[in-house]
Amino acid sequence: MEHVNDGSLDNSKLGLEAAEETDAGTRADVFLSDRTGLSRANIQKLMEAGRVKIEAKTVKANYKVRPGDSLTINFPEPERLELAAEPIPLDILYEDEDLIVLNKARGMVVHPAAGNYGGTLVNALLYHCKNLSGINGVVRPGIVHRLDKDTSGVIVVAKNDAAHLSLSEQIQHKTARRTYLAIVRGNVKPDEGRIETMLGRDGKDRKKMAVVAKNGRNAVTEFEVLERYGRFTLVKCRLLTGRTHQIRVHLEHIGHPVVGDPKYSPQKIPFAISGQALHSYELTLRHPRTGRELSFVAPVPQDMEKMLKRLRNGQF
Repeated sequence: MEHVNDGSLDNSKLGLEAAEETDAGTRADVFLSDRTGLSRANIQKLMEAGRVKIEAKTVKANYKVRPGDSLTINFPEPERLELAAEPIPLDILYEDEDLIVLNKARGMVVHPAAGNYGGTLVNALLYHCKNLSGINGVVRPGIVHRLDKDTSGVIVVAKNDAAHLSLSEQIQHKTARRTYLAIVRGNVKPDEGRIETMLGRDGKDRKKMAVVAKNGRNAVTEFEVLERYGRFTLVKCRLLTGRTHQIRVHLEHIGHPVVGDPKYSPQKIPFAISGQALHSYELTLRHPRTGRELSFVAPVPQDMEKMLKRLRNGQF
């Protein structure tokens, strides 16, 4: 699928870049979830319905991708949404007919899941917006990419399927740039660096992700030190891939876990913050209709600002 700048949008089909050598042997459902940002369950449903193909051949979930494979997804008409719309306040950074960019609060869950079908960003969006993209299913309408519950900051939501496809493609091709700020434990010695590993489910705890030697997906994070405080460091991270818990796992992997992270760094801290000190600071993308480059910045939340003030004053 190519970006279109003539005011029209194609909302039925998504063609992906051909698989590379590093993709060889990856299950097709994993490959497509990785490339599109759609949930693996949603990809499998599309496959079961015969909507994923290589040329004219239908692709099954367990098909092992080969270098050069060009997969295409044909999307059905979106299902009717049955989730409850809730009048939850939203911090809107930008909005038009195709997308809405928000500053998500720490503690807000992005989409409903088992045991948690209310109070989410999706419930708030259903109240605020007349239309949302239906590509990612009825439980995740409009959701192009996700932020963890206790990660704050910029998130973009698609109002129609065409915008969703364009934004997903930009994330897949790395033309959409996502920058985060994190306060981490310890003194990060290099001024900048690149962390590249395979990430997969932790063998001892399926609710956690971990750096793995096999059965994982390639994950790349670039980081830059902004300020050092001795026992703590403020770093800027750029996501080159978008794996679950990627920044949190990568920073823990190099010995500098995110302060306050209840899953990967559960030690006590001398700061008042609920969840990890990780903030989606800036998002740069091209508008799906006009092609114009847009950048959005979410101010650092008060809890992190208070932490930084104390750190800069040596009060820890």
